Amino acid sequence: MKKSVSLFLLVAFITGCSGSKGAKGSGAVNFTSGDTRTKEVEFLDRNTYKLTEVTDDKTYGYDRANPIKVGGASETSGPTNERRYLNGLAGPNGEVIQYYRAGSCCAFTTPNGLSNYGLLDRYKVYWEGAKDTAILFINMYDKGDLKIPVGFQAKHPGRAITHR
Repeated sequence: MKKSVSLFLLVAFITGCSGSKGAKGSGAVNFTSGDTRTKEVEFLDRNTYKLTEVTDDKTYGYDRANPIKVGGASETSGPTNERRYLNGLAGPNGEVIQYYRAGSCCAFTTPNGLSNYGLLDRYKVYWEGAKDTAILFINMYDKGDLKIPVGFQAKHPGRAITHR
């Protein structure tokens, strides 16, 4: 099993992540990996992170080289943390968002991954009235300070979020 996972990660490392905005060429993602979180994560409820910090960095979450670091893979809560993060977002005018996982891509090295490698997850996010679907890159291996990407707001308590 471990050998097949390593082979999969090697293939993903070689092929890289094509078609992502801001990405040049192919190969592994080259960003600072590992845990960089400086602030404790807060919750609105057990399935939703309370997001309070807005970033003006237009690459945060949108570029594979600057993914949202939710962490949790080593505690088997990586996918849950990804959803908790997305559940904490609202559209630019407070709209209820919808999202779905569009797959994994973009191999990178991390001390928190299997055999020191990880893959980013791509999520497509949309809301009623949106002109386009946003694609966010999320890293479930490493922990970083959670921010609200450009073009989004924090979810207000009591608003439903749906995912497919």
